[in-house]
Amino acid sequence: MLDESLLDDPEALSRADRRALLRGAAEASARVRTAVRFAAEAGINDLKPEGRPRSVLIAGPGTASTGVAELLGTLAGAACPVTRIHPTGVAPAPGALRWELPGWAGPVDLLLIASPDGAEPGLSILVEQAYRRGCSVVAVAPARSPITDAVAGAHGLFVPMAAAPYEQEEPLAASAPGVLWALLTPLLALLDRAGLLSAPPDTLEKVADRLDRVAERCGPAIATYGNPAKTLAAELAEALPVIWTEGVSAAPAGRRFAAALAELAGRPALTAELPEALASHSVLLSGALAAGADPDDFFRDRVEEAQALHARVVLLRDRPIGGLSAAPAARELALGHDTAISELEPEDGGELETLAELIAITDFAAVYVALASGA
Repeated sequence: MLDESLLDDPEALSRADRRALLRGAAEASARVRTAVRFAAEAGINDLKPEGRPRSVLIAGPGTASTGVAELLGTLAGAACPVTRIHPTGVAPAPGALRWELPGWAGPVDLLLIASPDGAEPGLSILVEQAYRRGCSVVAVAPARSPITDAVAGAHGLFVPMAAAPYEQEEPLAASAPGVLWALLTPLLALLDRAGLLSAPPDTLEKVADRLDRVAERCGPAIATYGNPAKTLAAELAEALPVIWTEGVSAAPAGRRFAAALAELAGRPALTAELPEALASHSVLLSGALAAGADPDDFFRDRVEEAQALHARVVLLRDRPIGGLSAAPAARELALGHDTAISELEPEDGGELETLAELIAITDFAAVYVALASGA
């Protein structure tokens, strides 16, 4: 059950926020600015790459690494293939995971390490393997973490992760707000220098400014009726989020939202891209999860039984390619099956800015769902 009354009680939200998730969401812009400074101090702005890498490989634990890989791949587009190296092992714990370079990886490839704790021995082994193969290595992880020595031994580049003092007390959830930006920002600066995407310092400052504006609109002191993140969280009470995305940049934001709901709030969600979602989820909306699935539902005595779980479409939109949009068809399909729909569309701006806005609002929403449901 989601306690919607908690959403408009900032003091109660603060007491419920034992993991400092709201603080992390509010500090996303500070993470970007600190990460930009750390990247400059590490020498990224002075790099003079001799051509582009053939491919970019990304390794790291959990959904943070997955999010970084998806976002870099989306932003790089056709300039260079970006591939995440998936770990193997018996458990998602330090010492239990292993990463292996593809057999074709060599001197013309770039290995990126994105780790929120830097303590995985398997990543140090991967760095040594990359050194033997001649791959260039760049890592972002907490300062003085074990992987620092491995990267130094491989003559790679290490950038300290932008972290807050309170985060040293316990391990961070990979979907915790702020972790993504702390890991992503230095790698954006690096790939900008490599010519794979456009993320110069002034663009990253615009991203930080956009994150500031979202924090002002979505903070705990702003009432639900004027707060897009709280509104979305309230709309998802007792609902199965069916996240549809439109636009290239919206797709990774939708997948991150689903991952954050699962990891932070313990809530399942489905995600798909338009227009394919209209076919792949059509039967789902006409089945038992549709709001109009039970014609007797209106007359049912709900006092002694649990609330039925119904789907709710969440439409995340970026600029559609060529101006063509499947949004009208999406609305028609959802409403035709008595399925409620929520929509988020960012303000105008560059690709990184609009992507940051979608991620930030849905990060806040996932946190509010987690706190109001007691997760």
